[in-house]
Amino acid sequence: MKSYRKELTVNTPTRRAYLNITHEVEKSLQESGIKEGLVLVNAMHITASVFINDDEPGLHSDFEKWLEKLAPEKPYSQYAHNGYEDNADAHLKRQIMGREVVVAVTNGKLDLGPWEQIFYGEFDGKRNKRILIKIIGE
Repeated sequence: MKSYRKELTVNTPTRRAYLNITHEVEKSLQESGIKEGLVLVNAMHITASVFINDDEPGLHSDFEKWLEKLAPEKPYSQYAHNGYEDNADAHLKRQIMGREVVVAVTNGKLDLGPWEQIFYGEFDGKRNKRILIKIIGE
């Protein structure tokens, strides 16, 4: 069995953002030479997420509204975690959206459904953060 590891670095200009990283994951898969196996993609920060869903702007707007209802950014005083950084809501949003995805690899391609895309969700941006891509297989 072979393994391949790559890190992506992202820095969003806004506090919250959704980035389609499917192309970067596909590129990493091609670099790996692995034809059958699994790809793990995870956010390496506790205020960011990796998830699979549709690349549709209305849906991304719905995520934003939904997450703000569940874990509103302000007032900062509503959270016990806030102190040095006012990012408690970002930790909660990450918990809701998840840390990682695992995708099967078949014949050198990601085994995604017809509308599925891989996204990085940023909830406390404006600084460098890392995404891990780990591929194992043959």
